[in-house]
Formats: sequence, structure tokens, C-alpha cells
Amino acid sequence: MPSSREKIGIVLGFAGVCLFGGTLPATRLTVSVLDPFFLTAARATIAGCTGLLLLLALRRPWPTRKMWIGFFLAGLCTIVGFPISMALAMANVPAAHGGVVLGIMPLATVAAAALVTHERPSAGFWLASLAGAAIVVVFVLRQDEARSFALGDLYLFGTVVTGAFGYALSGRLSLQRPGWEVISWQVAMFMPLAAIAAIALWPHGLHDVPLPVWLGLGYVSFISQYLAFFVFNAAMAMGGVARVGQLMLLQPFVIVALASPVNGEPIRLSTLAYAATVVATVIVGQRMRVKRG
Repeated sequence: MPSSREKIGIVLGFAGVCLFGGTLPATRLTVSVLDPFFLTAARATIAGCTGLLLLLALRRPWPTRKMWIGFFLAGLCTIVGFPISMALAMANVPAAHGGVVLGIMPLATVAAAALVTHERPSAGFWLASLAGAAIVVVFVLRQDEARSFALGDLYLFGTVVTGAFGYALSGRLSLQRPGWEVISWQVAMFMPLAAIAAIALWPHGLHDVPLPVWLGLGYVSFISQYLAFFVFNAAMAMGGVARVGQLMLLQPFVIVALASPVNGEPIRLSTLAYAATVVATVIVGQRMRVKRG
């Protein structure tokens, strides 16, 4: 059974899942007008400026050289690979489709955690994760828009891989520094390059961009790229990368629910049944042992 600290981590992890759940719909909304590469650079620049100001204001100690390497590797996933893959995917497939494909993220995160954080999930934990992932895969295959493999699915696969390693690497760093500081150093480190890229990719006619697109850019910059990591990194430090990462099984249904009001995509009644089944696998998985190194 999870300890009290791990239970708090699970609660924080669920909150982080809900915050991250708005990322795909907001990205889909934004790339309907803005270039995916500009969006990636802009969100990293905005988050980087925010993180740098906070670090300076709180006078946080300079990281060691070893930690800089960790921040760089994690940032390659969370600030470069993950957002670019997601933006390109959302330019090609609906947010609801992307949401259910990302349902395999927890299984990928568990695998990444086993490689980088020395966590050793039990066989029962693996079985629960595999069952949840299988349910999500079936859900994907039953969607009308998902029956043919598309370029967007390749980008979504890249999103899953980079996201899983980004979560795992950030979770390991969060054992040494607070979660908010981990993501702050990551975005601050990549901010100069992101700013240069944003200027180089600066689009014409920004004054004609509608307000909802600006709101989408604001969400992915301040929430998805920065504040949501405060919560999720803290959750992984308290509850473990594998255990908290499994909560990402719930994210597809958060995304599907948000895709309706934000992107005008339909919600199918069958989603409720799949959601209930996935929640059951998460509950089972939370009761399984995860050895932490």
C-alpha cells in the first residue's frame, strides 16, 4: 500500500494530469493559425523568461555541472522534442485522436523510469499498466478517425517517447531539487535558443490572430510548459515516477472532454465506459509494489 507521502504524490499527480490535459486542445487551437515550430519556440521563450525571473527573485543556488547535464537532457525532451512533436501532430490529427493515442504514455513512462531512475515495478504493476494501455489502444482503433494510420500518428509516437523520458528524467532531478526549480532551470537554459528561433520564425500578421489563439498560446506557455511541471515533478518526487506516471492513463479522457468545448470535437458515449475501465486499472496499479532505488 502507498505511504501517506506517496498518497499526496498521487493527488498532486492527478492535478498535474488535469493541467496537462489541456495541452493538446490548446495546441490544436493554436496551430490552426500559428506555425507549429513558431509555437514551440514561443512557448519555450515565454516559459523561459518566467522561470529565469523566478530563479533570480528567489536567489536559487547554481546547479552543479552534473545537474546541468541532467537539466539539458530532460530539457531536450520536455522543451524541444515533446512540444515540437505535439504541435506537428495537432496540425494533422484531431485533439481527441491525439489524446487517446497518448494513453500509452504511462507504460512508456514506466519503461523510461526503469531505465533512468532505478525503479523496479512489480509484475502486477506491469500487468495493470499493460491492461490500461491495451484498453486505450482498443479505444483508439474503434474511433472512426483513427482507423487509417496517418502522419500525425508518427508525430504522436515521437510525443510519447520524448514525453516519457522527459517525465522520468525530470522525476529523477526532482529528488535533488524541488520540482518547480527543476523545470525552471530547464526552461531558463533553453530560453536563449528558443528566443532566437522565435525571432527567426516570427510570422507576419500577428495583429490579425484571434483572441482564442492567443489564449491557447498563453496556456501552453505558462501552464503546459511551466506551471504544470511544478505540480507533476513534485508528485513524482513524492509518489515515484512509475506510480505517478501511471496516472497519465487518465489523461486521454481529460483531453477528449476538453476537445469538445475548445475544438468543437464530439464526445462519444462509449468514452465513458472506457474511462471507467481505465480508472479501474489505475486503482489496481496504485496498489501494486514499486521498488525505488
